[in-house]
Amino acid sequence: MKNIFQSLKLLSFCITAFLLTGCVHDDKYDAPDTADYQCADLTPTMTIAELKALPQNTVIEDDAVVEGYVSSSDETGNIYKYIYLQDKPENPTQGLAVSVDATSTYLNYPQGAKVYIKLKGLAMGTYGTVQLGAMSGTGFGRIPELTLSQHMFRSCSEPKATITPKEMTLADMKTANDQYIGCLISVKNAEFDAKYLCMQYAPDGETVNRQLNDATSSVTTKVVRNSGYAAFANKTIPSGNGTFVGILSKYSSTYQLFVVRDTDLDMNGTRIDGITATCQPDASATAKTVAEVKAMYTGSLRQITENATLTAKVIGNDEAGNLYKYIYVEDNTGGIKININMTSLYLDRRFQVGRTLTIGLKDLYINNKNGEIQLGALYSGNVGQVEQADMYKHFFRTDNPITTITPTLKTIENLTQEDVGRYIRIKDLQFIDSDLGKNYADGSSTSNRTLEDCSGNTIYLTTSGYADFGTDDYPLPSNATEIDTGKGDVTGILSYYNGKYQIWILNLRGADLDNPRCDGSLPDKTETIYKEEFSSLANWTAISLEGSKVWSTTSYGNPAPSAYFSGYGQKNDDWLVSGAISLEGYKSAFFSFQTDGRYSGPSLEVYITDNFTGDINTTNWTKLNDAVFDTDMSSFGGFVDSGRLSLDNYVNKKVYIAFRYTSTTSAASNWELDNVIVKGSK
Repeated sequence: MKNIFQSLKLLSFCITAFLLTGCVHDDKYDAPDTADYQCADLTPTMTIAELKALPQNTVIEDDAVVEGYVSSSDETGNIYKYIYLQDKPENPTQGLAVSVDATSTYLNYPQGAKVYIKLKGLAMGTYGTVQLGAMSGTGFGRIPELTLSQHMFRSCSEPKATITPKEMTLADMKTANDQYIGCLISVKNAEFDAKYLCMQYAPDGETVNRQLNDATSSVTTKVVRNSGYAAFANKTIPSGNGTFVGILSKYSSTYQLFVVRDTDLDMNGTRIDGITATCQPDASATAKTVAEVKAMYTGSLRQITENATLTAKVIGNDEAGNLYKYIYVEDNTGGIKININMTSLYLDRRFQVGRTLTIGLKDLYINNKNGEIQLGALYSGNVGQVEQADMYKHFFRTDNPITTITPTLKTIENLTQEDVGRYIRIKDLQFIDSDLGKNYADGSSTSNRTLEDCSGNTIYLTTSGYADFGTDDYPLPSNATEIDTGKGDVTGILSYYNGKYQIWILNLRGADLDNPRCDGSLPDKTETIYKEEFSSLANWTAISLEGSKVWSTTSYGNPAPSAYFSGYGQKNDDWLVSGAISLEGYKSAFFSFQTDGRYSGPSLEVYITDNFTGDINTTNWTKLNDAVFDTDMSSFGGFVDSGRLSLDNYVNKKVYIAFRYTSTTSAASNWELDNVIVKGSK
């Protein structure tokens, strides 16, 4: 496990170093002196409209020239590798997107500059919208940075113009007006949708959409697309009504608006929907601690009517997917769960782990749900989730820096209800023997694995089947990541469900168990002997004893593909037998696999032999009755681990593994089989 952490840490460091050196922006910008940069006064021979009508993905051979005015700027970092043009500084009739493999283009082509483009060697194409670019070996793409200055020239004689935004309504943004894509436009009576109030423009390093509304007849909405690398990304979006200014773009059928500078927006007026969002907690509210908030629960569901606030540190969010639509906060008096009807909460600056959050308590509900006191909104007579459109009323960001969360040291035997909701650490735990060889979760279900201390006290480690403790490049899904086999400290959030304490880890460091177990045995030092992910059945022999159906592969799996069988209501008896797997030189070995089933019918079976004759009927097979197969046959709900199946009786031999599918005319299941893995230690 430690090697995985070191690799991920190194990758993260490299990416961070690249971003810090390549994507840093300041809030202050000096106007560049580019008056003499690559200037030329050329005679245009083609209009923007004529250019956009040219055949696509075809290199332009004519010595044609088009002129336009730069409507955009990548100065703040919100526009990336595009230069947008329009045909006139004001009242434009055409706009154009120019795709360039270059950044900081505002230094040479600032907003308002008149430019000429020599078109020979370039091409028109479509990526989301019709645009000017270049052809390469891989097809249509961006104009290379090295050749950009050979094609695009600033006017030597005409000074930089002021671009006057073209006034439009959101309803005007339709196919009939696509000629304005690339133009700087303004929208009056505009306001960001209530569910985005008090959010930042974009999370760090993420590009997100924010919904914009206006008063066109009934409310019309469009998408404002913001980059997490923009200089204004961490600022709070305007919470009022007014004039929005940005570049009109389009991706497929979705119209998008790009803010050039946040200072272009004048949106501080009274909103159409009547909402007033200060994005600040009420200074006159009574400050409460977590313990005082929990004390508001007096035995039944209660609405909080007092004007009060709770300021605490976020200790858990949904970044790894282990928590879903809730966060935990903690102060020095305790911790508490808060339910919110929103995914990707971790992308909101308010809910980052280690960030201090102020919660407006008025009109929230508090109750004991399944044994744990929780905060939220009213839902079906119990505590539910605060709706996204109401988040601005209750959650207020602070600009305090993120700080390290210090876990409270506990033992299993001294846990109390006062610890529920806290970030805790319990030292010297191990998974019980019967859980060894299992993954953190079975399929998509939430699964419990039992931890024990050396005195035999136990507690659940609970993990969602949707959790992924890795990265986009190195995923570590909970249902395909095996638990550690040693002993160590477990750190996570303590919860309580129907009479049982549970720990939820936020990452794999929360259960990094690499020390000798309580009995002195060392953690497994196994190596993978054999692994089959079923890209084909080339390494297996499919044998049909009865029925016309046969084993095949499917485009589903964990990850895809997988082996597959469906009897389609027929009587079948079919075997899938591995090739010989050598266990020579190993002192101990085991194997595991994963299954996902659907529809009623006989279960799959698994067999082992060390002497496959090539004939199923003359081979002496041993059936492994302790193997676990999927039992939720209502749907393909996720792959289930078989558990660790011992091969110790076969070390120093060659073994064959076989899966048997049977069905009748009245009961025929569908089965997916994946990730057959054999491991051993020498």
